Amino acid sequence: MSKSTNTKEELSSKQRAELLAALKARFDANKARHQGLVWVKVQARLDAKPDKLWSLAEMERTGGEPDVVGQDKKPGEYIFFDCSAQSPAGRTSLCYDREALDSRKEHKPKNSVMDLAAAMGIELLTEEEYFALQKLGEFDTKSSSWLKTPAEIRELGGAIYGDRRYGRVFIGHNGAESYYGGRGFRGVLRV
Repeated sequence: MSKSTNTKEELSSKQRAELLAALKARFDANKARHQGLVWVKVQARLDAKPDKLWSLAEMERTGGEPDVVGQDKKPGEYIFFDCSAQSPAGRTSLCYDREALDSRKEHKPKNSVMDLAAAMGIELLTEEEYFALQKLGEFDTKSSSWLKTPAEIRELGGAIYGDRRYGRVFIGHNGAESYYGGRGFRGVLRV
């Protein structure tokens, strides 16, 4: 998909068609992620929410390979997670949040996870959502992904991440100001 030159929440008809085709192909190729859900209903929801479609385009553009992983029955929202095998390549080398970025005296990364997620219109996966993702396949076997950090950990200067090694899922921690080429972040979007 080509990079958008339009303002936020606007996709050209060509970009929209390319994105929907990519999302449908991924949906069809990974039915185990969303058993019982029907693409026509997902697309109808996307058609009604162009701002969410823009956020999905950003997830796609940065390497997240978003896919439907469920539906919240009460509000009827479809839940999309980044389902790329490794942490999205277009979202690496970022510290956790603005406070962490501002605290670095030198070798500052270009942005923070929380700022980029907000700009994309998505949320970080929580620890619980990360474990749910890992039940759908094997993700982050060579990378790791920052996760939404509980306030009590962040207040102490830390941030959490997840990865899969040795056949199991681990949750680890680093100082929020740290950043790594092999660590990005995974997002969630409710449509």
